[in-house]
Amino acid sequence: MSTPRILVYVQHLIGVGHYKRAAIIARTAAARGLDVTLVSGGSAPLQMDLGSVELVQLPPTHAKVGDYSTLYTEGGSVVDDEWRAWRTAELLNVFERVHPRVLVTELFPFGRRQMQFELVPLLDAALAADPRPIVVSSVRDILVGQDKPGRAERVCDQLQTHFDHVLVHADPRFVALDATFPLVSRIKRLVTYTGYIAEHSGGDSLEQPTGEVLVSAGSGAAGQQLIETALTCRHLTPLRDHTWRVLVGSRGAYEDLNGRLGEFGDGVIIEPARSDFPALLRGCALSISQGGYNTVVETLQAGARAVIVPYAGGNETEQAMRAELMARRGVIETVSESDLSQETLAAVVNTALGSSRDIPVIDLSGAEVTAQLLHVWATGPGEAGS
Repeated sequence: MSTPRILVYVQHLIGVGHYKRAAIIARTAAARGLDVTLVSGGSAPLQMDLGSVELVQLPPTHAKVGDYSTLYTEGGSVVDDEWRAWRTAELLNVFERVHPRVLVTELFPFGRRQMQFELVPLLDAALAADPRPIVVSSVRDILVGQDKPGRAERVCDQLQTHFDHVLVHADPRFVALDATFPLVSRIKRLVTYTGYIAEHSGGDSLEQPTGEVLVSAGSGAAGQQLIETALTCRHLTPLRDHTWRVLVGSRGAYEDLNGRLGEFGDGVIIEPARSDFPALLRGCALSISQGGYNTVVETLQAGARAVIVPYAGGNETEQAMRAELMARRGVIETVSESDLSQETLAAVVNTALGSSRDIPVIDLSGAEVTAQLLHVWATGPGEAGS
């Protein structure tokens, strides 16, 4: 008997958070003996460990900060219909070759509506296949844009037509799907909570705390502003004499900041983003970062003191909502982008260092639970749609 096959589709448009979450799921499922193919629609990060997962790189596309609707090719041209037809054909070829027992779409149909040109044909192909694969939507804790007129209804229609399961990678004791999706009652039978997706790796643990201040941010102007504000508020904090290690999300921003290293004084280290970020979190005295899913989950996992400055560009609400929920639980301190200054950031850093901490128990077993469910669906006798 051949090994059951899983096909996981992910499209990251700016940062790599979506890709990282999908890659952790794929690798964990492969470790359980499944034959997993990960299809990436954005340029896949080379440093991400995939284990035995097969990576298929589609012709990559990306968006620009603040505008998710316009897609660009790897060369920087705006995507046209000819390119869309090419990408769709490439994706369908992968589906036909893999012939998966389970098909997973990351975020869609709750998001990635700009990718419908290829995802609807993919889902139609799955619906017509014999045997039909079990189709799963994989989503994070907080969704955006679901309150726009007609959008939630269209999502429900697509789920009821094409999908068998919705995996919500969250802990409902912390935030449930109905906090950001208004029609959960229509899809309740499809929904399973897995817990948060966390990277579980013991090979990069630090021998002892470093006492560093860890500053990290993605690409874009907001990330640059956060890093520069953190470095210039350093002298206003009790951690002024500690090492401040800055991890920069894009190569261009790293080269710019590193070229200005002398402006920030002694004790500052500027590096590109590192794969051992979770280990650095475990050893740091304080983390200052944006509030993306993976960063927050890794901060929780490490038990690090943290200040979050949630990204709020382009009408984004996801990070602000997550940061607010965490702050209410006493897990982190937060300051909004609009209020960010040397003085406000220093004040919040001082609060974070002086606060008593009672970290709540949050389910971080999402990767293992998801892999177990995929294994059950891939190897079990149940038919899709049953």
